[in-house]
Amino acid sequence: MSSESTQFWTGWYRDRRGAESIVITADGGHVATRIRGIEYAGASFAALRAADTDGPALTGCVLEWDLPLPVLADGAAEQATLSCLLTLGERADLSLTLHYAGAAFESGIAGGDFGEALDRVRRQLPPGSEFGGRLAQAA
Repeated sequence: MSSESTQFWTGWYRDRRGAESIVITADGGHVATRIRGIEYAGASFAALRAADTDGPALTGCVLEWDLPLPVLADGAAEQATLSCLLTLGERADLSLTLHYAGAAFESGIAGGDFGEALDRVRRQLPPGSEFGGRLAQAA
């Protein structure tokens, strides 16, 4: 991964054994994190697998992270935060909430598709507003 195109987000991993802080890395075609000493990687969050062994999919857990996502309102950049909640079980359920201008714009449950969930949030923004940053497409 090129450091220029790689994004880093901090968050939490939770399962029935407890919780721990994690760092998520993402670029245009890859997502990765280390949990309890094991590196997990995949083409998307819903496809995370133990990297060294090409082992089973990451499941039975919740990943949470926040990331800064500027919003351009009539050309002026304003800071916003995108809160992400991913539940990995029999299926992947992803929920995004954008905290911006005193409001919360929610995606609802969007399966494991980050792009689809982000588009649901984008469509709720006030007229003249758009995302001012790029997020890694792998997510």
